[in-house]
Amino acid sequence: MTRSRHSVRPHASAMGPWSRFCYFAAKAWANLLNNRLVTAITVFTITLALLIISLFLLFYVNIEGTVDQWSRKVVVTVYFEGELTPQEVTSLKGKVSSLQGTDSVQYIGKEEALKRFRSRLKGQESLLEGVAPDTLPASMEISLKKQFRSSEAIASYVAALRKVQGIGEIQYGEEWVRKFLSFYQFLRLLGLLIGGFLLLTVMFIVSNTIKLTILARKEELEILSLVGATPFFIKAPFLIEGMIQGACGALFAIILLVSGYYAFLSNAVNFLSFNPADSGMIFLPPVYIAALLFGGVTLGLIGSLASLKKFVIN
Repeated sequence: MTRSRHSVRPHASAMGPWSRFCYFAAKAWANLLNNRLVTAITVFTITLALLIISLFLLFYVNIEGTVDQWSRKVVVTVYFEGELTPQEVTSLKGKVSSLQGTDSVQYIGKEEALKRFRSRLKGQESLLEGVAPDTLPASMEISLKKQFRSSEAIASYVAALRKVQGIGEIQYGEEWVRKFLSFYQFLRLLGLLIGGFLLLTVMFIVSNTIKLTILARKEELEILSLVGATPFFIKAPFLIEGMIQGACGALFAIILLVSGYYAFLSNAVNFLSFNPADSGMIFLPPVYIAALLFGGVTLGLIGSLASLKKFVIN
């Protein structure tokens, strides 16, 4: 037994860091090939788990995008009794643009206001016969930056806007803004709760799947321990196995997600009354794809670490 102990440790310790990693990686790859069925089951489980997470992320990203589009409709409107001269418009635009939180400023004269009103009454333009442009007020529409669209920020912005000389009556739909932002916060909280629950569920499932694969090789772990292998020497190949399985699972999940996404877009018109692509539906941004790949590797690593604790003492 003493000879066996010395035949294992010097071999590992004599290697450099890179050589040791290559040795462990080669051993991990050999173990994966020798246990194809168990490896396939683990990769399938990780793929399914990450596919569920990625579908949720795709839904969440598009909901966030839709809500962001809605939030752009939060516009502060200033009404004027008379038409402003070009010099007054330029001067007022400069003052408003200098306010913190202003994104864009658009002046709408009385003629333009009437044109807009007519466009909203398509098919019923006759209702506006005899209506002169002077009937409608000139206005200035102010769009706010994203971080200034909360109820408190808008109220603070409007208070600063009232101090600008030349500003008339201000309206911004205070009640609508408050209800919309409350709904937005609820959606975000619900999304975070569901996402957190899914993540914990996925970690539990993957950890237990990997635990079963390690349990099936319990005798191998016991033999390595008996011949004097260090805990690190025993764990390293299993940890690399978990990382490879996690990376493969993440890659397959992304491939399935991409295939499903474009298949849905190409066939959605057949069973929906609109084209999702035209409505602004987008795929996951590159940073989310990278996070899924990293998450798969991390998931496999954590699952292997948690499972090995029961069989290998540090």
